[in-house]
Amino acid sequence: MATKIPAAQQRLFHRIFVCKNCGSKIRADPKKIIEGKVKCRKCKKRAFRTIKKK
Repeated sequence: MATKIPAAQQRLFHRIFVCKNCGSKIRADPKKIIEGKVKCRKCKKRAFRTIKKK
């Protein structure tokens, strides 16, 4: 099994959220996601989840 490189993990999973409606990815501050200040670029909804690690 390959070792996990911290820089790669940071780049792939840190501050990335997925729209619950259309599935597009967006990079944003978690605090702004919780406050509802960030909208999806495609569908304009405000429902996001964190990206799942495989």
